[in-house]
Amino acid sequence: MEAAMNWLRQLFKSAYVSTLEADVERLRQENRAMLNSLLGTAGIGPVDFPKEAPKPVNAPRRMSMFQRQRMTERESEQRILERSKNVRREEQKSAS
Repeated sequence: MEAAMNWLRQLFKSAYVSTLEADVERLRQENRAMLNSLLGTAGIGPVDFPKEAPKPVNAPRRMSMFQRQRMTERESEQRILERSKNVRREEQKSAS
């Protein structure tokens, strides 16, 4: 039963997504036509647009506020540890 529900969800989701993609393409065509019309009114020739929409770029995932704070804390702790190690080395060198 659950498998059938998942299949139906996927079916409707894909139909919804394809409908949205068709709307996006239609709106892009309308925007191109409107831009060329306005440019033509201004005395500028029509602009050629690429036939395909640009491919989306997989941007790196953004960190949450908590993750940034935790990363900053770790870096701070690491610097403190490094400084204390350096101080101990200097003390050992001066004691020798």
